[in-house]
Amino acid sequence: MTNISLFDPFALGPLKLPNRIVMPALTRSRAGVGDAPTAMNAEYYAQRAGAGLIISEASQVSQQGKGYLFTPGIYTEDQVTGWKLVTDAVHARGGHIFQQLMHAGRISHVTLQPGGQAPISSTEQPAVHTVSFAYDEDGNPKRIPASRPRVATIEELHQVTRDFVHAARNSQRAGFDGVEIHGANGFLIDQHLHSLVNRRGDEYGPVTPESRTRLLLEIFDAVAAVHGADRTGVRIGPFGVVGDMGPDPRAEETFLYLGAQLSRRRSAYVHIVRGSQYDPKPLVPDIFLGSLKEVLFRPVIATGRLDRIQAEMLLTEGLADLVGFGHLYIANPDLVERVRNGWPLSEPDPATYYVGGARGYIDYPSYE
Repeated sequence: MTNISLFDPFALGPLKLPNRIVMPALTRSRAGVGDAPTAMNAEYYAQRAGAGLIISEASQVSQQGKGYLFTPGIYTEDQVTGWKLVTDAVHARGGHIFQQLMHAGRISHVTLQPGGQAPISSTEQPAVHTVSFAYDEDGNPKRIPASRPRVATIEELHQVTRDFVHAARNSQRAGFDGVEIHGANGFLIDQHLHSLVNRRGDEYGPVTPESRTRLLLEIFDAVAAVHGADRTGVRIGPFGVVGDMGPDPRAEETFLYLGAQLSRRRSAYVHIVRGSQYDPKPLVPDIFLGSLKEVLFRPVIATGRLDRIQAEMLLTEGLADLVGFGHLYIANPDLVERVRNGWPLSEPDPATYYVGGARGYIDYPSYE
């Protein structure tokens, strides 16, 4: 064991992070017209620039990748311009920021899809008890059940990879320090990683860890060719249940294989979701983190309802190199200083997580 503090610096590829505290991706549903960020979004991120690393909210790589209303994209010129406001504001305050790139897959609704088509997935089975934020039959924004998906063709999966590349180039133009590929939370990549949700009968199917991870690794290789592997991270959710994923009996096999492959590719990091507001108990046991560390010689970010004691224990035991505090960052823009000085933490208002303007978004004050 090594006594590592949250406030120790860390070298993440070419970046010199001032501390080991990460603000992970937090969907806040406040994108402007055309799903482009605005000056208000820039202020929100700038307020939190004290984090060692900020990872932006999930940004869809195409219209097809959209799963929720009012979430930002990174596939149009207006979106690039909006995100440039964000990165400039964060960098002006000395911060570092990666952009999370995502495709929702079956966690979507036909009213969000091009031409009203069914969302693509690795299965034709809908995500039970899972909602999309879309339009109801009267055209009003509403949380409604995700639509029944269709199995993506191989060419459609190749197009998804091309969409990630296009998004990665736009992310670079927008000034991000790197990108994080979203392979968790029951979204498209996660649907392919899961041996029971994946019902394909081809080389992207569920039979082997190689076939289950093929889509993610193809996307990683293509995106890393744009940003560099040392600026390309991956978010995974082993044993996650969000999005009607359910227990996967082959999860350990899948993610240990994936860890070895990402280690060989020298990814910037692997971001492991241990739990969330939906599954607050850790779903990824420490023994698995230890096994993953044995094959993954890359930095690990651990996130999911951590407090300071739990976070520093993960650092000290060598199970993580950086730790994320999502829930706490909503209401504590100066979280690093609050934790450093033992100042009280504010509680966020759940009613404003995904709706509204400035209230519950940029109006949480700093302690001093």
